[in-house]
Amino acid sequence: MPKLIFYYKCHNFCAKLLSMSKKLTTREEDYSKWYNELVVKADLAENSGVRGCMVIKPYGYAIWEKMQAELDRMFKETGHENAYFPIFIPKSYFSKEASHVDGFAKECAVVTHYRLKNDDDGKVVVDEKAKLEEELIVRPTSETIIWDTYRKWIESYRDLPILVNQWANVVRWEMRTRLFLRTAEFLWQEGHTAHATKEEAIAESKQMQGVYADFAENFMAMPVIKGFKSESERFAGALETYTIEALMQDGKALQAGTSHFLGQNFAKAFDVKFTTKEGKREHVWATSWGVSTRLMGALVMSHSDDKGLVLPPKLAPIQVVIVPIHKTDEQLEAITKKVDELTLALRNKGVSVKYDKRTTHKPGWKFAEYELKGVPLRIAMGPRDLENGTLEIARRDILEKQTIAIDETVDFVEKTLNEIQENLYNKSKAYRDSHITEVDTFEEFKEVLETKGGFVSAHWDGTEETEEQIKNLTKATIRCIPNDTIENEGVCVFSGAKSNRRVLFAKAY
Repeated sequence: MPKLIFYYKCHNFCAKLLSMSKKLTTREEDYSKWYNELVVKADLAENSGVRGCMVIKPYGYAIWEKMQAELDRMFKETGHENAYFPIFIPKSYFSKEASHVDGFAKECAVVTHYRLKNDDDGKVVVDEKAKLEEELIVRPTSETIIWDTYRKWIESYRDLPILVNQWANVVRWEMRTRLFLRTAEFLWQEGHTAHATKEEAIAESKQMQGVYADFAENFMAMPVIKGFKSESERFAGALETYTIEALMQDGKALQAGTSHFLGQNFAKAFDVKFTTKEGKREHVWATSWGVSTRLMGALVMSHSDDKGLVLPPKLAPIQVVIVPIHKTDEQLEAITKKVDELTLALRNKGVSVKYDKRTTHKPGWKFAEYELKGVPLRIAMGPRDLENGTLEIARRDILEKQTIAIDETVDFVEKTLNEIQENLYNKSKAYRDSHITEVDTFEEFKEVLETKGGFVSAHWDGTEETEEQIKNLTKATIRCIPNDTIENEGVCVFSGAKSNRRVLFAKAY
């Protein structure tokens, strides 16, 4: 048995070594393949035995946990509380809000039976006698089950507002899947709030759009455009959908978060009323809002390069890795003593540090591993560094290294982590800003999409027909109508009809 265990460990190590030795496909060669390879090689996630579902590996989940922690803090600072609702939703609930069921009907997983049995051949089969009286939907989103619950919670204006968020998984039966960007099951948060007035609900929707934009820009270092969706692109059952739109390095847009003003649609569907201060019975006003593990895909595509991940320090599980360079145990012991002091000083400043003193891997192998995993700063320390009171520190974002005094390390690390965070944002913003192109003709429109990509700012006549025709001809959709759009007279880029503002089109994930 010990030999088998040793063989298994050696086999896994050799497989990982072989995987790391293979260079990534470059972004220029095949951007989609580069992304898929990077997610797997950087140990973020892998495909599972269930078609369309993924396994999020510890390193990938550590990034998601940091995202989750920051967002959860921001939600609670704006007055929201966490709760949890069932994963199963009675099918009859979906028929109460027509546009909602239309939007999700083709993506729903349905539970029809509650028991298995062995057949005569010993195979496991569904027990046909154990059919549910009413089928259950595995939640694609939770509006219906939550509003049925709110009916029991809300009686008067004193019960409002309800500001609830849920961290959960959802299932949407996608046919074409890609790790993080589109999977049959994914993780997310979904906020669901109830208000006494329309004005309060709209203010809540806009506030959460702002929270998402704040998180994307200040933690993910990913610039976004805040806007609202055209009618055909709205969330099913919403009167208005507010969105943040980001631009990836291949010129495609990615919807990074949405916040929906639901009006009174769900309150009316589930008969959720409250008594006003004046004694009248009225339906409440609703919002919902959410972001998902799709943000992981956005993070990878916003900053990473042909060598691997590039992570903003605020979301990096490991902000600083320290690698000892040694030949003897005595040298390692001396280096470790100094590293322990440095690690403690850095952690006291809130910096996450890993000291990799594994003797099973050479320093060069470790350098390649942490470069692939996007660790913002890498420190190398050897016997000569100890003698000189120096160390070598390398930046992942610009692939440069320098020698500094050990005594200056803590201040240098704090300063440089902030510089990296700012540099990644500025680099992404410069790319995004250079890829917003105004056009006035459909020929220009098509040329920009084919040769440059990015956001195309164009006049639109406001009709769903024109929107659909443009999508069919170019695969570009209206990503948003920016919040700060200034009305100006023009003609629609496609139909030639009058238009009073520009909207942003793009090909998207």
